[in-house]
Amino acid sequence: MPFPGGLWWLLCCRQGFTLLRRDYGDADREADGEAEEEEEASFELRAQGDQGSLEVNLSQPTRSNSGSERSLLVAEEMRSLIVEKGPGPVDDDPDALVKGWLQREVRGGVKTPWIRPRKYWFVLTPDSLDYYSSNEKGARRLGSLVLTSLCSVLWPDKQTYKETGYWSVTVFGRKHCYRLYTEHLNEAVHWVCAVQKVIDSKAPVQTPTQLLMRDVEEHCGSPEVLEQIYRCNPILRYTSSPLYAPLLPFPYGSLDQSAPSPRSYTTLRDEAVKLFNSLQQLESERDPVPLMQGVLQTCLDLPPLVDEIYCQLVKQTTEPPAPGGQSDLHYWQLLTCMSCTFLPSPPVLRFLRFHLDRTESRFPASEMAKYACFIREALGKTKGRECVPSLEEILVLMRRQEMICTVHCPGAPACSVAISSHTTAEEVARELVSRLGLSQSPNLFALYEQSRRREQPVGNATLLADVLTSLAGEEQDPPCRLCFKHYGFLDTDNVPRDSLEFALLFEQAHEMVLRGFVPTSEETLQTLAALRLQSLNSDFSTHAPFPRLEELFPPCVLHARLPPPRHRPPPKCRGARLRAGLLAGGLWGQALAKQRAERDQRLRGRLREEGASTMAAILEKWKLLQGMGRPEAMAAYVALVREWPGFGSTLFDVNLRVSALGAVPQRLWLGIGAKAVSLYKPGEPEPLDSFCYGRISSFGASDSSTFRLSVEDQDLLFETSQVDEIAQLLNTYLTSAGAQRPPRPHEPVATSPPAPPGPPQGLCPTPVSRPHRPPVGSLHS
Repeated sequence: MPFPGGLWWLLCCRQGFTLLRRDYGDADREADGEAEEEEEASFELRAQGDQGSLEVNLSQPTRSNSGSERSLLVAEEMRSLIVEKGPGPVDDDPDALVKGWLQREVRGGVKTPWIRPRKYWFVLTPDSLDYYSSNEKGARRLGSLVLTSLCSVLWPDKQTYKETGYWSVTVFGRKHCYRLYTEHLNEAVHWVCAVQKVIDSKAPVQTPTQLLMRDVEEHCGSPEVLEQIYRCNPILRYTSSPLYAPLLPFPYGSLDQSAPSPRSYTTLRDEAVKLFNSLQQLESERDPVPLMQGVLQTCLDLPPLVDEIYCQLVKQTTEPPAPGGQSDLHYWQLLTCMSCTFLPSPPVLRFLRFHLDRTESRFPASEMAKYACFIREALGKTKGRECVPSLEEILVLMRRQEMICTVHCPGAPACSVAISSHTTAEEVARELVSRLGLSQSPNLFALYEQSRRREQPVGNATLLADVLTSLAGEEQDPPCRLCFKHYGFLDTDNVPRDSLEFALLFEQAHEMVLRGFVPTSEETLQTLAALRLQSLNSDFSTHAPFPRLEELFPPCVLHARLPPPRHRPPPKCRGARLRAGLLAGGLWGQALAKQRAERDQRLRGRLREEGASTMAAILEKWKLLQGMGRPEAMAAYVALVREWPGFGSTLFDVNLRVSALGAVPQRLWLGIGAKAVSLYKPGEPEPLDSFCYGRISSFGASDSSTFRLSVEDQDLLFETSQVDEIAQLLNTYLTSAGAQRPPRPHEPVATSPPAPPGPPQGLCPTPVSRPHRPPVGSLHS
């Protein structure tokens, strides 16, 4: 039986009033409960200037229904920061800094004109942000947010205004977050500035852990007092219970997610509690390495959590239930990895050193004491890492051992070097220079990251553990590797032919040839390939191992023989483009794809034919070298390459900006040598221009992709992705030659400081300080 129309109207009105009461009527009851909860919960923080007794007597916080059961058992901390206010007139409050009508929430997410949003009367005082039901005398206070130095406020968001029609003001407190809205931007800005001024006026707060750390430091010479502090304050000792608040103070509010990160995080306080749960999982993990790496990665992404993790690890390694057990050693192993990766702040570092001394004195000759000794030594060397330790490095650190690094030397066997988490590329280069007998060489050497596509020198101050971690993360075939080779040539004429350095010089010259950085005729390139075969296999033999053609002859020369692909000009009119698009998507498109595949197959066949003819010519020249020994073949090879005037320079692909308007940048080779900087047209043996260092007044980076070279009164701008590498090499040659160049007063990007005393021979000087990042690619001759 259908309902009458009047009954339908009554039911709809009742449902509407129910929704309105749920949205607005229940807000008063929620606000009352919120205020009572805020008043009942005492702060676990106190102002820095407060003075308390020595015996803090803190207990581990546990979950319960009443917030007062988790309050601190300290007289000073029992005081609530919320000031009780009577039912006096709101407008006559002498402590009010700012007051006015604001909306607490905007229901529905969009502005609804048929429902008038309810407003509250907000009053900002030097201690809190309160809101009332009205501005009349005797109005009831609905809520209060205590303001401390850890509170934060967000500025009005334009995106929120577009979605809701209101400007938002978000205030983050200890337990609550107030999202306030107003229709006027100037009013929102006024409230934000006023709240931020109150927050800035508050004294820094300290957690009980910080207070106890200070007490421990003050009474470190009194064993009786220290034992009393540890006995009366369980917060300093191991616990199997979860942690519901961080040990150190963190600002309230969400994190800034604008920085790129592969992981998403919540607030710092929540992440600190999650990390403690992860630490407790270490006790029962059979393979704790992945979990340790995850904790380290979180600390790398969120640096403020480093001190927190140190404090949590110190807490969990203090008076554990089974000292020296497997679960306890997992904490010490993670503490070892932390000490080799991050350096804590000075207060936490002093507390950590005291903990290490206390552990060694209480458990001498134990595994814990050995870890404590290792950690103390590591803290004296750690300066910060760019990457978290790899799984292999974590395994080595858990055993307190060193890693074995393999460095490849062209023309010589690979060298194995023992390194630690603090070993720099300069230390390894010095060891290799000494081990290979290159200490008396006038030339410079360095470590390189090398792959088939790129090559980049490793800065002297770069930690080799970070380099190995980044190389392990790159999946290439063949994999990237570390290589030791020449960095700069100061004298190539007086290198003994029977020395290891000449073998390095020969291999580096061959790399130049293969990458097309030696402009010469094809006849000479074939002769060089034959000399390479003679140095590898001695006389011609059909049974000798034969390398691939791309390992003997530059592939770019073979590709240059092929006809260039024909590019049809795009249709100009819109109708022609539409018809071309329709044809490309139908049968005609399939025919075009088939034609392209056939053309590519013909080009590959042509390339194989060209390779076969080139290989035959190389073999004929190899047969003519019958009886030539390996040293003679290497010497002849280097002599042919040295005929190019640019031999000994490091070449960079650059685009020279032409001063004429509308002109296309010209592609050039920028050659940086020991005596001059030269410009080459690719493939041309003679330089277009050459500038000795006496003519260069300044150089530097105009931006991340533009290098500026000032020659007398002329500025040359080069577009390149290797700005840092160019500046680094120029500084190296200037330092080695002891050159001084006067910088221009108006040049803000000059990077040529006065040359310090000459560096040790055989080593690459310290390069320009820059972050370690994968390069685009360069060839260093």
